[in-house]
Parts: sequence; C-alpha cells; structure tokens
Amino acid sequence: MVLAGFIRPDKGQVLFGDRDITLLPPHKRDVGMVFQNYALFPNMTVAGNLAYPLKIRRVRHGEIDQRVRRALDMVQLSGFGDRQIDQLSGGQRQRVAVARAIIFEPRILLMDEPLSALDKKLREQMQIEVRHLHQRLGMTTVYVTHDQREALTMSDRIAVIDRGRLRQIGTPRDVYERPANRFVADFIGESTFLPLEQRDGAFFIGKDRIEAATRPAELGNPLLVLRPEKLQIIAGADGATLQLNRLTGTVREIVYQGESTLLYIATGAGEVAVRRANAGADPALDVGAPVTLAISPADTIVVAAESA
Repeated sequence: MVLAGFIRPDKGQVLFGDRDITLLPPHKRDVGMVFQNYALFPNMTVAGNLAYPLKIRRVRHGEIDQRVRRALDMVQLSGFGDRQIDQLSGGQRQRVAVARAIIFEPRILLMDEPLSALDKKLREQMQIEVRHLHQRLGMTTVYVTHDQREALTMSDRIAVIDRGRLRQIGTPRDVYERPANRFVADFIGESTFLPLEQRDGAFFIGKDRIEAATRPAELGNPLLVLRPEKLQIIAGADGATLQLNRLTGTVREIVYQGESTLLYIATGAGEVAVRRANAGADPALDVGAPVTLAISPADTIVVAAESA
C-alpha cells in the first residue's frame, strides 16, 4: 500500500531509483497493481478493462487493440475480449487483472497474491509467464505470496517478513540453503529441528558430533535444521557414513506421494522427516527397520532456538 501510494509512511522515504515518490499520488507513480480481489470494472467487457489504462494514457486506438490481443494471449484468454466480467470464473478474472496491470508496461509492478485463485497447473504456468514478462520488460516486480515454492520460483531476491519485521533478505538459494534464523528455516521449505549440545566449541547430538559448514554469530541454544530432501537413508543402524553427519533411528511411518516417498524416522533426539525420490534402485524399507540418516556438513544448517 505504501509503494502504491495508498498509505503514506510514518517516517522515511520511498525511492524508485533516485526518484523520491513519497508524496506522489498513486496515479503519477507509473505503478501497475494487481489486487487479490481482482478490482475489475463490472460494467466493462474484458477488452474494455484491459483498454482502460491505455485510454487514460492516450495510447492511439490501433495500438490499444494490438496490446489488448497480446495481453489476452499472454494470460491464455484469447477470444475472451467480448465477455462480461460476470461471465468469467474466479481464475479467469484474476488473469484479466494481471493482464490489465501489465498492459501499459509500468515501471514497477505490485502484485498481492495474484495467482491464488488459479488451479495448480495454471498457477505454475503463470508464475513462469510473469517471470518472463519481468525479464523482457525489465520492470521491478514486488510480489506478495504465502506460497514458499512460488517465492522460490519467481524471485531474484526474497524478503521474509514476520509480524512487520524483516527477518532475512537474499537470493532464493541463500534464503533456503542458509536461513538466518529458525523462523525463516521453518517458513521457507520443510524442516525438522533437533536440539544440539555444545561441548568444547563443537556440536553434538548424544555421542554423535555434528559438523556444520556455517554457524550464526549468536547461537544461544543451537538447533540442527534438517531438510527432508537433503538426508540420505542407509539401511541398517551401523551404515557407513564416512565424512557425513549421522543419526540412527527406526522407520516409524512411510507415506507414498507419487514422485517421492516421505518417511518419518524416530531417533533418540526426536522424529525426523526424510523425503526420497521413488527410483527403482532404492532399497525397500519397512516400518520398524533400523536406519542410519546421513547428511553432508555442507548441507548442515544450525540456527539459534531463540530466533523463533
């Protein structure tokens, strides 16, 4: 709302590049906005909604028609130009809202969970389309989402916000692979947290020493963060794990999920989730089977418990 100009900040400045737009009204900011609730004109056709931002910018009529057709193609609504808004499904209305925001090629595009009404397949297609649009037009896009995979797919940088506080900002890989605190590790991706002991500057779970590539500056009570897909399963409690961190346990539950299987392993330190791809060569495991869990030190994440 602050970036769009609908709310004035209590303090500080809003800069687009070197331009201070803090006091500039919304219609002078060259910002495209996609609202979560569509905000379309019900008295206009689909084409009329798309043409409106071009008309108020005095784009010539022939170019308006071309841009409307191109925008409809982009959101997979070719042939829908003459339809009324109330003839569209929720997902179709949201696609019209996206098309209307990008049709005049704004300098900055603001998107408030614009794909939440779409089905999974179309949402994933639109994620790539929006990213390609951003790359082609070179406009900064600020995109709000609660879908972690969507954030990782679409972003050059992710800002994770918790109750108004910026907890971490970085590339998708940095935020996922090196979360700054427990909140980020828990919010972005699947994670299991196990308490660590510190002895002589080293981390331990019971008698097993845990090596980590990085560690936060202020640890307090350290937690081991385990990503399900990073863990390897070695059948047998005495499996060889040379140069790997390891935990031993038994299989408690097995959940088949198509392309992968999720296993819950009971260890002395707590339950751990492990995800592995369903490949034909993988050894079969049964509930109650003893296993060794192994993870590379490079994939081992340690965060402070009080960062939650």
